[in-house]
Amino acid sequence: MDKELLRIVIIATGLLVIIGMILWSYIKGQREEQDPDVFTNEQVIGTSSTAIDPSLKIHPENDDFDIIPMGAAKHTLDEEEESDWDNGFNEGFNKDFDDDDMEPDSRLAIPDIIQFGVVANADEGFNGVNLVLAFQMVGLEYGDLKVYERINKHGDVDFGVACMVEPGTFPEVEDLMAFNCPGIVFYLQHRDLEDAQTVFEDFVDTIKTVAKELDGVIWDHQRQPLTEATIQAILLSL
Repeated sequence: MDKELLRIVIIATGLLVIIGMILWSYIKGQREEQDPDVFTNEQVIGTSSTAIDPSLKIHPENDDFDIIPMGAAKHTLDEEEESDWDNGFNEGFNKDFDDDDMEPDSRLAIPDIIQFGVVANADEGFNGVNLVLAFQMVGLEYGDLKVYERINKHGDVDFGVACMVEPGTFPEVEDLMAFNCPGIVFYLQHRDLEDAQTVFEDFVDTIKTVAKELDGVIWDHQRQPLTEATIQAILLSL
């Protein structure tokens, strides 16, 4: 069959169906006007002509549920959900952020010997005379090992400072003028101390004073610029 002819046949069939539906609606309307009870008297599909099974009827008078207007029900539900959410959130917040947990774990795995360096900003490094003057100002003493030391009230060494260049020693007084070094190293054996935290605080204060007097930059034990955060972390670990 020609495609054009097939299209005409399909359109014509559709028009006939539409005209039939219009006629059926018109006839149905006329019948309802003449006999309003015509559809009321018809049987329910899937049932007999007898009454509907009583077990299928709804009896709201026996229900245990309270009837609440939709607006009130929504308001009540929203309040309950919000309250439960707030309580759960606050409980979880308080649990996750307890006072004991607010302080971060800043402890470090520090070596047995803590070494902080002071590196000279000047290209010629530190001169021997300037070094001795700075050491004397902070109370460091020249020891038998030819390094400067902090001697406590018991006569023991709390910490020392050596030259950054091998063998690490400083010359006698008569040779100080000709002596220069690029930096110095302060060292502290914290495991041998009774009050390591107090000694460490003195250790840091001494280094800061010497670095300021000599115009040097302080390095920490990882050869990074010393920060207050590193100092506090080491204090916590001692």
